[in-house]
Amino acid sequence: MAFDHPFRDDADETRTAIMRATYAALIEHGYENLTIQRIDEQFPKSKSLIYQHYDGKDEVLVELLEYLLDHFAAQMPQPATENAHDCLRNVLDFTLAPDPEPERAELTNVMVELRGQSPHNETFRTYFTANDRRFREQFTDIIQRGIEEGVYRPVDPEPVAEFILTAITGATSRRATTDDGADTAAVRAELDAYLRARLLRESGSNEDH
Repeated sequence: MAFDHPFRDDADETRTAIMRATYAALIEHGYENLTIQRIDEQFPKSKSLIYQHYDGKDEVLVELLEYLLDHFAAQMPQPATENAHDCLRNVLDFTLAPDPEPERAELTNVMVELRGQSPHNETFRTYFTANDRRFREQFTDIIQRGIEEGVYRPVDPEPVAEFILTAITGATSRRATTDDGADTAAVRAELDAYLRARLLRESGSNEDH
């Protein structure tokens, strides 16, 4: 599945254009060095418009974070099959892609950097908490459906969903924050082994390849 850039090149609506400029400035300068002036350098309209819509960079960042979280969620594969395990594997294929597109890598870097501010920014923390809860519930629903289909063993879905989400979040963070990155292929292989051992019934084990 191709990953869509979070902002269209022709985004003319002022608030969207400001968020796009903020996003570009974040990619270039990072959170610590982000200023209204650097946002304005990426903004094709008058700097005064930024202050007409936002009190400062933090207010822009909150709206940008909400926008980016919704965008990433919209990129997640939607169920295209009635088989719960196939749905789960499609999500893992997407979230642990070994060679993400440059646009997606940029988005991941921005999201990881903003997540890193959460210990000291209650608003960011609230948004990331809601975002993680959304994905955990998605995994829980898939696992519960797999149990009902007879594809999965009768496990408690929530701890399994929590483990999967934590593995994905850790791999994503390491890929964005270290020179070595994360070997997402290795993480994915271990997750597949975990799913075979923890979830898949004997009759379904041959489907996991």
